[in-house]
Amino acid sequence: MLATVLAVAGGFTRPAVDWHALAPEIVLTVTIVICLLVDVTTAEHSRWTASSVAGIGMLAALVPVLTLAADNHSRSMFGGAYVVDDFALVLKGLFLVAGYLTILLSTNTIAEGDYAEGEYYLLILSAVFGMTVMASSRDLISIFIALEMLSIPAYLLAGWRKRTLTGNEAGMKYYLMGVFASAVMLYGMSLIFGGTGSTLLTEIGSKVNHSFMQEPVAVVGIIFVLVGFGFKVSAVPFHNWAPDTYEGAPTPVTAFLSVASKTAGFVAILQLVFIGFLDRADVIRPFMFVLAVLTMTVGNVIALRQTNIVRLFAYSSVAQAGFILAPLAVFGSGLGPGGVPGNNGRVLSAIVGYTLVYTLINLGVFAVIISVSRRLGTGDIKAWGGLWTYAPALATCMALFVFGLGGIPPAMGWFAKFQLFSAVVGGHTWLGYTMGVVMAVNSVISLAYYLSIVRTMFMDDVPDGDVTPIRVPLPLAAVVAIATIGAVVVGVLPEIVGHLANSAVFAMGAGH
Repeated sequence: MLATVLAVAGGFTRPAVDWHALAPEIVLTVTIVICLLVDVTTAEHSRWTASSVAGIGMLAALVPVLTLAADNHSRSMFGGAYVVDDFALVLKGLFLVAGYLTILLSTNTIAEGDYAEGEYYLLILSAVFGMTVMASSRDLISIFIALEMLSIPAYLLAGWRKRTLTGNEAGMKYYLMGVFASAVMLYGMSLIFGGTGSTLLTEIGSKVNHSFMQEPVAVVGIIFVLVGFGFKVSAVPFHNWAPDTYEGAPTPVTAFLSVASKTAGFVAILQLVFIGFLDRADVIRPFMFVLAVLTMTVGNVIALRQTNIVRLFAYSSVAQAGFILAPLAVFGSGLGPGGVPGNNGRVLSAIVGYTLVYTLINLGVFAVIISVSRRLGTGDIKAWGGLWTYAPALATCMALFVFGLGGIPPAMGWFAKFQLFSAVVGGHTWLGYTMGVVMAVNSVISLAYYLSIVRTMFMDDVPDGDVTPIRVPLPLAAVVAIATIGAVVVGVLPEIVGHLANSAVFAMGAGH
């Protein structure tokens, strides 16, 4: 009561809070507290319960996401800085599912004592919390805070193997490059705020500030902000941290960084482009064209030379980021009925759909890598020779996953890649047609190293002659099974992902 009186007396009013809209974050917060208590109060041999608590918390946070989706009503809080719309709900669901699958990937490895257990799950939960906040952030300040909430735990996770030189290198490279990218991004945000007088994306993109957005300093601000997030998605030339970090980090962390953490960067880029920088599509298109072409080409060409399976998929992840960025080269072009820009919806749907598919497939890939590496004790691709003879199920699933990444039917990746091509060509611009050609060439290049993995597994001899079957722990088997079923079902019924991607739209009026 006293606080209310003081607030009114000072001319301030308490902001309205929609607790239902914040329910996913509240559930994650409670889960973090419970995990912390479990870690502090239980003996070392009983700390495996932290993984169960973390997994249950992730699934519990999905419940309010589903109820909010069923409510079919966009919610805006804090003057429009935090919005829960269809776009946010789809991405929050993706982050929570990816976090849960990462916990399954980690459970067996953690139990074998590769790294500390309780703190590990706390960091995973904290990073996912930052990602869910990012999905609803519609303000430069809240976007930056969400980025740091997911990045700081990720820095610690990347360097979790402290007793190895590669682990230390992974953590330091990721941290130093991340800090540099944050500084560049903050400088860009300061330029935009200085010219518009607002950090709210809807106000930055409004007609009131249209005059500033035409100034050269605004262009510098936009480019600097996008460069900062270009680091997060490992776009070339901001990708140098990715291969060494992916190789030196624990494999479950590598899987987490390559999908959920990267997706959070794409979420921020989409929010900035579609809401804040909508009037400067003429600046965004050429910048994204160059970024996407460099990213997919450099990633694919360097991946051809890799002999380590984790580094190969690190560069594959870089190339996939280029494919995801490609539709932004035609953002704001192409007219629909009535002369209204009609390609933006297709661009947004294609990017979200590809992100959903890529996340599930890549988690399946790393589940197979962890399962096989436990037996082989090495990441050398040649050691995968003859995998079909003693682990036919794993070899078949891995082949299905790489077919999906390469866009070969019937794996679900073909539909997502087709949507990307449709969005790019649908812009009806020379940038779009050129990008379509570049994407086609890079798709062929990627098949060279994807199919080489299949050839090694099915046609080469077993290097050491040991054909003892691989025993896959239940959590890893569950991830492989979920990813495999998803790849087959969505490949046959692509409208499942298509419906989710089409429904992920912004509440453009939020905040007004």
